[in-house]
Amino acid sequence: QVQLVESGGESVQAGGSLRLSCTFSGRSFASYSMGWFRQAPGKERDFVASFNWTGRSTRYSDSVKGRFTMSRVIAANKVFLQMNSLEPEDTATYYCAARFMRSDSWQYWGQGTQVTVSS
Repeated sequence: QVQLVESGGESVQAGGSLRLSCTFSGRSFASYSMGWFRQAPGKERDFVASFNWTGRSTRYSDSVKGRFTMSRVIAANKVFLQMNSLEPEDTATYYCAARFMRSDSWQYWGQGTQVTVSS
């Protein structure tokens, strides 16, 4: 069973930076496509970024493109989300997700980490 644990969420001021981490365990990390999602209070969970199991085909939502960068370190079973130029609108709980290769749906989710950006 895959387990995902996020960390790195904090309260920061607008314009600041944060790096979120997601630690993957339970299966072969290199066989899973990974994604980041976020959910603000009273809103639906939204896609932020993802890449496939090869680490390629990276996609970003329009709202974070150019500010956020997703990466991974296979040897450490970790995925990162580097967030720069943070805005109050980025305030949300951020979730890491995983799916096996080309699976249609995101099968595994972490518990989330809170990011709060103040103006």
